[in-house]
Amino acid sequence: MIRVAAIGDVHFAADAAGTLKHCWDVVHDDADVLLLAGDLTRLGLPEEAEVLAEELSGVRVPMVAVLGNHDYHSDQEKQVVEVLEDAGIRVLEGEAATVDLPGGERLGVAGVKGFGTGFAGASASDFGEPEIKAFVRHGRVAGEQLREALGDLDTRHKVALMHYAPVPDTLRGERLEIHPFLGSYFLGEAVDDGGADLAIHGHAHAGVEKGTTPGGVHVRNVAQAVIRSAYRVYCLD
Repeated sequence: MIRVAAIGDVHFAADAAGTLKHCWDVVHDDADVLLLAGDLTRLGLPEEAEVLAEELSGVRVPMVAVLGNHDYHSDQEKQVVEVLEDAGIRVLEGEAATVDLPGGERLGVAGVKGFGTGFAGASASDFGEPEIKAFVRHGRVAGEQLREALGDLDTRHKVALMHYAPVPDTLRGERLEIHPFLGSYFLGEAVDDGGADLAIHGHAHAGVEKGTTPGGVHVRNVAQAVIRSAYRVYCLD
């Protein structure tokens, strides 16, 4: 059995220092790996990432992350990634990572930030103004990257890690008008096509924790505002 701890949308900045460290320092008691589902900083500043890195410095299990929209806000996402990776946190964007775990187990993680566009029956289409075409194209590319990253994994268990939602199930409680900005059916299709066992996302602060893709893959929204804890643990067996 593989125990996966996950958390997203912690929005770290200087005033958050010390708030979660006491929990993360003992995450190894509950889990074999810690996944971070984006919006790790408040304004996408490297100094905010440094605060988070210090907060995670006592974690004794492998850590894998994706960035969220907040982490791109200041156009310094590359510096944010450098800070996190210097702290031992693997940051994925359209990539796959294989994590070696105790007992010889291996976990495959495919990660992408993702993007919006919406879901079946209420999604933007690749038609009209170039701005709309670019919006939809970005969402489609994110889905293609996730599908390819999952396909690159040769592990018994695979987790799809993203920031944006792959299904509307976990958006219940969010206003319908903003669903196109919270997730994309391209991501959900990639999760099913890529053979994931579990899909993790954040972003939807007013949503719910649990959902399922059309293909039956469990989806979990781990935005901190939803799970109301330092992490939630899911077991793959």
